[in-house]
Amino acid sequence: MKEETITLVQETNSLMRRGYIRELKEELKRVTWTSKAELFLSTKIVVGATFVFGFGVYLVDLVIQGSLNGLHALVFKVIG
Repeated sequence: MKEETITLVQETNSLMRRGYIRELKEELKRVTWTSKAELFLSTKIVVGATFVFGFGVYLVDLVIQGSLNGLHALVFKVIG
């Protein structure tokens, strides 16, 4: 009885995997894939935007650092 149950479970799992793989293949046929040119263009845009935003964060950091250094110098002169 136990062996029959194990065999039945194994067969059910096997059928479920086959169905899943079949459905996966059908779904992948319906996917609209990007062209190579579009992929390269999108990649360039993402890399460029990353550098632009990174440089912007760097500039803001410099402004904040300069402001804090100036405030420190001012407080040091006033308090001594």
